[in-house]
Amino acid sequence: MSRKNGVNRREFVTSTVGVSSAAAMASSASAARPAAKRVIGANDRINTGFIGVGGRGSSLMRLVLRMAEQREDINVTAVCDVYQKRKRLAQERSGAEFATLDYREVLARPDVDAVVVATPDHWHGQIALDALDQGKDVYLEKPMCHTIEEARRVAEKVKQTNGVLQVGSQTTSSRQWWKARKAIADGMIGPLLLSQGSYHRNSVRGEWNWHIDSDAGPAGTGDNYIDWKRWLGPAPKRSWEPERFFRFRKYWDYSGGIATDLFYHVVAPLNICWEEPQFPYRVAATGGIYAFKDREVPDTFNLLADFVKGHSLVLSSSMANSTHIPGLLRGSTERLRWWTTGSSKAGRTTSRWPPSARISKSSCRSGDISR
Repeated sequence: MSRKNGVNRREFVTSTVGVSSAAAMASSASAARPAAKRVIGANDRINTGFIGVGGRGSSLMRLVLRMAEQREDINVTAVCDVYQKRKRLAQERSGAEFATLDYREVLARPDVDAVVVATPDHWHGQIALDALDQGKDVYLEKPMCHTIEEARRVAEKVKQTNGVLQVGSQTTSSRQWWKARKAIADGMIGPLLLSQGSYHRNSVRGEWNWHIDSDAGPAGTGDNYIDWKRWLGPAPKRSWEPERFFRFRKYWDYSGGIATDLFYHVVAPLNICWEEPQFPYRVAATGGIYAFKDREVPDTFNLLADFVKGHSLVLSSSMANSTHIPGLLRGSTERLRWWTTGSSKAGRTTSRWPPSARISKSSCRSGDISR
């Protein structure tokens, strides 16, 4: 197969979606992998395994299947989900030769080259660690992990194994962020002072209140069977609760709520714009459960952060009003703005995400009027 139409193993994850995260950390590592990779020839396919094929996992699988229709070097080989119906449907739709309830069986297959992990957040870290140990490259849905300690362990594992791991995020593949990075580097806005962004939504039933299959559960048979014990995994043990399985983002045991589910989409591209990816040294947050009383995580959340490089970050989010605050990169002399489109109808707000690729420059000294 010609290089024009081909994709090598190390490019696979990057060519799918999002922006590389921990992969950059692996570039200087030279340690041997605990498990050997399958050697891929020029005419071979990259075999992918999907772990977690609910809403997001199924969407990513459809993307890879569309890629497979256009090129001959990508294939869906294995699928995994603890919900029998999801597992069966994913296998039927993908034509995967192997399906299982246990992700470890996917990782044990020598013909699987890379895995896409789209499980609930509390499983991300362990599956990524196990996959890297088995010599698999990893596309990991955001958030990278459920805890900071898990994230550190995964980053270190990437270095040790020289694996490729990419954390997915909306919009980071857009050219606008690299244009903004260049503008800032060229001194267009003066020293960077403050970045601001938001991720607002509006839902009549409450955000993350996805459909519950009432017949499904650990006592179900056939398609209705759910391996609840395996799904809980590292989380605290408890009796079957459909709400927690089907609407996991509302609960601290499996999700960080707005902070990790939505703010990542704002902070990830900002780290492209900044001089270098940065961690804050000081963070403050406020918010609460103001509109939807059926959850543990806040429905409204705001964050302030300060960075050693001498700039601050402001983030805003509510799940009960979808009017965004403007996305801005403020300098001492100019500002860069990325645009969101909003409207109001019958008292309810609507908006479009991701933001438009247009970035405007406006003068701080002339009243912040766009030009």
